[in-house]
Amino acid sequence: MVNLPVLVLNQNYQPLNICRVRRAVVLLICNKAEVLENGRGTLHSAEAVFDVPSVIRLVYFIRRPRQQRKLTKLEVFNRDRYICQYCGRETKEVTVDHVIPRRRGGEHSWENVVSACVPCNRHKAGRTPIEARMPLLRRARPPGNDGFYVPYHYLHMHIEWQKYLPQ
Repeated sequence: MVNLPVLVLNQNYQPLNICRVRRAVVLLICNKAEVLENGRGTLHSAEAVFDVPSVIRLVYFIRRPRQQRKLTKLEVFNRDRYICQYCGRETKEVTVDHVIPRRRGGEHSWENVVSACVPCNRHKAGRTPIEARMPLLRRARPPGNDGFYVPYHYLHMHIEWQKYLPQ
C-alpha cells in the first residue's frame, strides 16, 4: 500500500512527478501538500489513520528547468502510445523502426524513429516506407516538451489522474 504511485502537482496544478504513498503522506503531515484525490483505502499508524492519496498538490511553487527528453526505446514507445505507426495496431510487443534505414543514411533521431509491430517491421525490412508501400500513420517528430510526462501504463491504472494531465 505504501508503494502505490501518487501524482504530485505543483502549486499551479502542473504535474511535477510521481512519488510513492509513503513520501506523499510525509508531505501531508509536514503541511507541504494537500490531497486532491484519494479513496484507495486507509493507512494506519500508531496515532492516526490517513487516507491513501492518489493526487496531491504542493502548497508552494517549485521552479524547475525544462529538460529535453532522451531518445530511448521506452520514450519512443510512450510517444507513439505503443501503436504501430504503419498498421495502427496497439500492442505491447512493439519494436523501434528507422523510417529511413540507417544503412541508407538515416539518422538515429526523433524524426526518423517510430514504433512498429514485429510483422510490419519484418515486412518493411531495410526499405523506405514508399518502397515497402507502407505509409506512416503520422509523421515522426520529437515529443512535446512540457517538462513532465506520465508513463503510458500509469494512464490506464489511474483514471483519476487524467483530469490533471495535459492532453
